[in-house]
Amino acid sequence: MGDPSGIGPEVIIKAFRDSTPEQRERIMVIGDKNILNRAARACDIFQPMHDSGTQGAPESLEVLHVETDGLPEKFGIVSEACGEACFRYIAKGVELTRAGKIAGIVTAPINKAALNAAGHHYDGHTGMLAHLTKSKSSFMLLAAEKLKVIHVSTHISLRDAIDRAKPKRITETIVAGWQHLRRMGYGDPRIAVAGINPHCGEGGLFGDEDDTQIAPGVAAAQAKGINVVGPIPADTAYYRTSQGQFDLIVAQYHDQGHIPIKMIAFDTAVNVSLGLPIDRCSVDHGTAFDIAGKNLANHENMNHAINYGLRLADGKNQ
Repeated sequence: MGDPSGIGPEVIIKAFRDSTPEQRERIMVIGDKNILNRAARACDIFQPMHDSGTQGAPESLEVLHVETDGLPEKFGIVSEACGEACFRYIAKGVELTRAGKIAGIVTAPINKAALNAAGHHYDGHTGMLAHLTKSKSSFMLLAAEKLKVIHVSTHISLRDAIDRAKPKRITETIVAGWQHLRRMGYGDPRIAVAGINPHCGEGGLFGDEDDTQIAPGVAAAQAKGINVVGPIPADTAYYRTSQGQFDLIVAQYHDQGHIPIKMIAFDTAVNVSLGLPIDRCSVDHGTAFDIAGKNLANHENMNHAINYGLRLADGKNQ
């Protein structure tokens, strides 16, 4: 459900209203039933709900209620209790997924300040999920119809991101993206790797990281038979990818990947976590405390995230 004080409960209620009967049968919300009812009232939506494990009407929303004391009585509040709730919802989702009781999880937004105030010191969903699943590494992929981007690094400083862009990590990122696109139906995914320096360093004039760190990682992926090229100057790589020359671009750091895709697909891009033993995707927006509980939140991104999660589940079943 995400942060109980954010727009997560609202966009979930709205997205469920828009879902087909077949989709509704496959959706369960892990969160707080009282908060979801509050969000439904705020949106003037009559939404029946039933407890997980019980039989509900076709239009009823199945809820696995996870109790957390001290939740605020209104939306838009940064709260330690909400941070604790976020952690409990995710932990329960991981537990059920690893036990094979659910196919995967779609996450609504959390607030990192609230999460850390509750004593859970993670950089966000991705770090928390990696810890809970005991995964050594994970990768963030942002997926939209016109552009798909996977990141070598995300929530670290730019200085640290440059140090992290080493050949092994570059190759692992390419492989993770290639495997995901293959799973999603791409026969031979075409991948471009963006450079980290202007003009890929211009032969060392603007830095040699593209030659010494990125190019060897690309070569190693090519040796595995992957259709990948690079490094390509980032200022042209994104345009070429958006025009259909490539199916996926590898971004070297957070903003290099996030800015282009949010420019062209702010409401439709889905955040997908790769490299984990479970399937997880998410909306690509924040908690928006300033509009929470005011029936102003756009739920289009949640619609796309749910649809992507169902596609992942179908791929797992096959």
